[in-house]
Amino acid sequence: APHLFQLRAHMYQARGLIAADSSGLSDPFAKVTFTSRCQTTKIISQTLSPTWNQMLLFNSIVLHGDREEIAQFPPEIVIELYDDDAVGKAEYIGSTVAAPVVRLADQNYEPPKLSYHELHCGNLSGGDLLATFELLEIPESDPDRLPPLDPPDIGQIYPVPANIRPVLSKYRVEVKLKKVQLLSVDRPQVLIECAGKGVKSSVIQSYKKNPNFSSLADWFEVELPENELLHPPLSICVVDWRAFGRSTLVGTHTINCLKQFLCKTRLRPQATANRLDIAE
Repeated sequence: APHLFQLRAHMYQARGLIAADSSGLSDPFAKVTFTSRCQTTKIISQTLSPTWNQMLLFNSIVLHGDREEIAQFPPEIVIELYDDDAVGKAEYIGSTVAAPVVRLADQNYEPPKLSYHELHCGNLSGGDLLATFELLEIPESDPDRLPPLDPPDIGQIYPVPANIRPVLSKYRVEVKLKKVQLLSVDRPQVLIECAGKGVKSSVIQSYKKNPNFSSLADWFEVELPENELLHPPLSICVVDWRAFGRSTLVGTHTINCLKQFLCKTRLRPQATANRLDIAE
């Protein structure tokens, strides 16, 4: 017999994605496919750790068979990640497969928990996707009796509901820059990014003459989950500026565990948030 379902794909964020651009970053978006239906998230520019905070809604999905069997063995969801390209075709940078949490019409509702799903691009590790998926049976007697949604934004994009997305706290990331120790570069610059925020160092005008940064310290504020297991990584990227305003990627480094840098300070009421000290 046919049964009617709604799929909610809670796409929160990803980390450690493959760099597809010459800048050492990507413009990632995700494509979610379930049965014969498919939707995409918004594009986040120039990051390897995008936070989409977006729920994709698949309405009126018809599944055939025994309800209990569907609950035990639901169809799998395919999630593919791509790097958007302003010119030409989007570039594939990884994928994963996930099973939804199923709730039948006669069961009590419990919000699902976000979890990390490993991404792979061929034989390469493609990072991790923080997401969860729920397949809700639509009651025949009352089709509107489904768990409430947070209202969409101006662009009609639904956020991940408040009872599913992580609780965030504000952190201040403090960066101390020492001299550069690199080979065959002339005018290097360091870019540091975490959770969509970041800083750029000054450009060292002549590495051979003086390999020091003119400004040694900088900081930026980010909102990070209180659950440390859900922290996004911090990425460090070095580029070398060439003639005519061209830059070339020297290298990247990702710090996956921020716990070692965490410095929780007792602050006055007017002061800012917890500190995250990064020295490189």
